Amino acid sequence: MTARTIWIDGELVGWDEATVHVTSFGLHYGIGFFEGIRCHSTPDGPAIFRLTDHLRRLQRSAAVYGFDLPRPVEEMAHACKLVVSANGLTDCYLRPLVFLGDGANPFTARLRTVVIATANGPLTGPPKQDGVRARISSFQRMSPNSIPSAAKATGQYLNSFLAQTEALSCGYDEAIMLNDSGRVADGWAHNVFIVAGGALVTSPVGAGGLPGITRDSIMTLAAEAGVAVRVQDLVRSDLYLADECFLTGTSAGVVPVTSVDGRGIGAEKPGPLTVSLNDRLTEITHGIVDAYPQWREYVG
Repeated sequence: MTARTIWIDGELVGWDEATVHVTSFGLHYGIGFFEGIRCHSTPDGPAIFRLTDHLRRLQRSAAVYGFDLPRPVEEMAHACKLVVSANGLTDCYLRPLVFLGDGANPFTARLRTVVIATANGPLTGPPKQDGVRARISSFQRMSPNSIPSAAKATGQYLNSFLAQTEALSCGYDEAIMLNDSGRVADGWAHNVFIVAGGALVTSPVGAGGLPGITRDSIMTLAAEAGVAVRVQDLVRSDLYLADECFLTGTSAGVVPVTSVDGRGIGAEKPGPLTVSLNDRLTEITHGIVDAYPQWREYVG
């Protein structure tokens, strides 16, 4: 079903009425904060995956830049459920967005709030469960002393855009980014995991990656399954020599990586731990099992 309404500044409006002025500072300077959140159909109705956790991260993103959210997390959560229900959606993608509106100057302008629900998100596409070919980007992840990578802010995604555009133009599917010390930061819009010696390993967020909600979920599920989970610095050769490699993110889910820079990873197909963790996450998000009920926030 096509979405018909959007929540903006506290009320539902028609899709074509949800407009902002071209003088908005969020457009001019990229000052804004957002989340991508998934809602899934379950036997008990649509359930939004880790909704409150996502909105708390939105709150932290704004705080990093010195802003308070103009509306409390509880109201934003209600708005997310409202747009799913009002548009008659079940499996869908939610985009809460807080951005700087128009005014006399950017230091006094007010923040605007929007929640959009669509059947498919802006970064969704054909399933990638058979694996993707990744490339180490020539564009470095920005330094945390230049742009704070702990925030999910709109303007800083120009850095990611450069990396992914380069990867696609070179015939690859996904970009992986290093920081200025040559350590693996993250993918262009994903966190990066490898499997090495039976352990699941990922880079620390201090290396330049976003503290991902899916990342945290996968680490929790791996530990539950008795898999050793390590957070440590990784360099590109760690990816080349990994037994398995995969990316995680809200839009993409769990995406196996079959090669990096043309070097095959493991058997060059989705590895057993990658598949197992993806299957377990799917069971939980769709309410097929009762585990982690706190991760499913129902719309009804």
